[in-house]
Amino acid sequence: MEDDGERSSIVISLIENRAKEVGMAAFNLRSASLDLSQYIETSGSYQNTQTLLQFYDPMVIIVPPNKLAADGMGGVSELADKFCGHIRKVVMARGCFDDTKGAVLVKSLAAKEPSALSLETYYKQYYLCLAAAAATIKWIEAEKGLIVTNHSLSVTFNGSFDHMSIDATSVHNLEIIEPFHSSLLGTTSKKRSLFQMLKTTKTIGGYEGYPILNLSSHSTIEAYSYTLTYVIYLQNQAPSCQSVAALKRHRNYQHSPRLPASLTATKPQNQLKDELMKNEQLFFGLTQVLRKFPKETDRVLCNFCFKPKKVTNEVMGVDNFKKSQVLISNIIVLKTTLDALPLLGKVLKDASCFLLSNVFRTVCENEDYSTIRNRICEVFDEDVLHARVPFVARTQQCFAVKAGIDGLLDIARRTFCDTSEAIHNLANKYREEFGLPNLKLSFNNKQGFYFSIPQKDAQGKLTSKFIQVVKHGNHLHCTSLELASLNVRNKSAAGECYIRTELCLEALVDAIREDVTTLTLLAEALCLLDMMVNSFAQTISSKPLDRYTRPQFTDDGPLAIDSGRHPILETIHHEFVSNGIFISEASNMLIVMGPNMSGKSTYLQQVCLTVILAQIGCYVPACFATIRIVDRIFTRMGSTDSLESNSSTFMTEMKETAFIMQNVTPRSLVVMDELGRATSSADGFSIAWSCCEKLLSIKAYTIFATHMENLSELATLYPNVRILHFDVDVLNKRLDFKFKLKDGPRHIPHYGLLLAEVAGLPRSVIDTAQCITSKITQTERKRMEVNCEQHHQLQMIYRAAQRLLCLKYSSQPEDAIRQALQNLKESYLDGTV
Repeated sequence: MEDDGERSSIVISLIENRAKEVGMAAFNLRSASLDLSQYIETSGSYQNTQTLLQFYDPMVIIVPPNKLAADGMGGVSELADKFCGHIRKVVMARGCFDDTKGAVLVKSLAAKEPSALSLETYYKQYYLCLAAAAATIKWIEAEKGLIVTNHSLSVTFNGSFDHMSIDATSVHNLEIIEPFHSSLLGTTSKKRSLFQMLKTTKTIGGYEGYPILNLSSHSTIEAYSYTLTYVIYLQNQAPSCQSVAALKRHRNYQHSPRLPASLTATKPQNQLKDELMKNEQLFFGLTQVLRKFPKETDRVLCNFCFKPKKVTNEVMGVDNFKKSQVLISNIIVLKTTLDALPLLGKVLKDASCFLLSNVFRTVCENEDYSTIRNRICEVFDEDVLHARVPFVARTQQCFAVKAGIDGLLDIARRTFCDTSEAIHNLANKYREEFGLPNLKLSFNNKQGFYFSIPQKDAQGKLTSKFIQVVKHGNHLHCTSLELASLNVRNKSAAGECYIRTELCLEALVDAIREDVTTLTLLAEALCLLDMMVNSFAQTISSKPLDRYTRPQFTDDGPLAIDSGRHPILETIHHEFVSNGIFISEASNMLIVMGPNMSGKSTYLQQVCLTVILAQIGCYVPACFATIRIVDRIFTRMGSTDSLESNSSTFMTEMKETAFIMQNVTPRSLVVMDELGRATSSADGFSIAWSCCEKLLSIKAYTIFATHMENLSELATLYPNVRILHFDVDVLNKRLDFKFKLKDGPRHIPHYGLLLAEVAGLPRSVIDTAQCITSKITQTERKRMEVNCEQHHQLQMIYRAAQRLLCLKYSSQPEDAIRQALQNLKESYLDGTV
């Protein structure tokens, strides 16, 4: 499909039922893909739908008529009006939302891959997204005049069990897409987001293929494997018992969250990165050969999934050659891609990892691609290649078809050559006639040919023959009446060439569309290799060997990171202090304490970004990492009001907290920074305490950063609460930040007053404040110390039991377990467990 200049290429359809269950179909016209989502909205603000709309950023939202909806069924329509006013909204009759027709369409249009073979298993349960799909496809056919080729559409189902969801607020708080501030105070360095750090791909589909862009990395071991390995399975291939990913592909719509029998079979993408790091020749070979493929390859190959309506004689004029030009350009890109495929085969021939060897067998050794190339070469000249220089690309398109196939095409070509030669002769004439030896003839697709004259040569020399003079840097861009006339004739001749060429290509295009599934496989393989090699592997290779590690995954184990670092900030601060984390079901809440600027917020962001990197298939900045697969990440960070929604800082904070409490699950990762500080001390403390107890009852992994020292008393009541603090020394009434996380609480008296003094608050104000706070905190401090002493023995017993359980199920050698038991005994006797 050609680009009509739209801001977006995605069409979305929404529908819901009385149970607040929402079905969404997102059709990407550029990549020929259909994403189906069905989920239950647990909040009245439709936060899940808002997040998906923000991610997709569609050009059109299709909804059923609100006035015909029953009570409680008009939410998505109102949402489109309230939050997506800049997006075109289309209301289609409820009869267009036909789930039965949607199921038939998906089954007939989906590519012949395992993902399309389990339709019957989810049809009745997930009827809403199928109904949305029917409306979406109907609108595309009617509005865009496009018919989707059978078995060409890439269909995916995004269910609540298969992906880790990240809401829009968390995307902002974690700086995943955009950083808070692009410039850093006192430096020339630019801070980047996580996406910008990874965006080093060479193709468009490479960075569009990031799981991170879906704001939904994988939340099961099987799904983690599935996205990065599906490209290796050809249509109708039986599932291999050696790979859970193959089984997942066959039952993609059943949402099975069960662990596979072997975890090692689920990480072929990590095996790929291991081989790339060990085999430099393979890594650099892939880097070089991927540059041979045009960056538009995936979009161009997907264009063959669409068939336009028949062109009538009335619209075959010279002014309607744009679509013909796009078609010719697409076939040239396809030929260039197929020409480079043997080079990819040479590089992958000796690859040993599971993923690369399968790409070699199923793509590079696939004879279908040779057949397609031979068909193209029967019509196209062998020397035709994709070009990025505008006039070279136009010439390639005009002379793509071999001479002698169409007489009228040969005549149009001669006219094109004559006008092009006349334009160059005109430029030579002007150089001599007006004494402008540095006059250059330039070309772009919008203006055609134009003159570029250095400003220093044009002082007093430009005559009235030069018109439309525009200053462009140190040059003047202009044209003349003679050049304008020749431009029109040249463009007309090129347009005639395009139209005649398209008529010669009808049989070829029909033949290519017969193999559209094979082309879709090639596009996905190239995007996957680009993402893995030029982004993930490139990120690792640009760091010292021991800086990034391959994460391990568990379904019920701990979240353990040793010497972890912030993936973005470590590229700016070369002496970044590393910190680890250990959260398990027996110790599922960490309360992090410390003065302002000690590193709490950075630490919270660091842990979340590390989990995201791991679950999208990338190595992580740490010495060691084992990750429990997370289904959702929730963050409550920062303190800003929302004037648009008439919400104060505290109200905004409470709305974000309410969303977390309504949607959190035992498999979620919750990060909360300074909850309750925007209201009175008593109310803020009570809200923070009750939220902690709620999260403890759900057993979600939680990291809670706070200045409220009273919250440390949670550890005296709940043995699964662990207190940590950031180390700070006080030297000469100045805070010396170490940015190192240590175990246990630590009281630093009046650190707020010390920072206030550094900020320049008058000394008299500081002295008065110090006197007041000493009276307030003295009694409270004694009470907290007594509490901690009373519950210290219970905490030691709990931690000792926790470590004994870990050793019971440990796979370490017997000698190592004996030594661990001896160390545990000694630390228990010392009271340091």
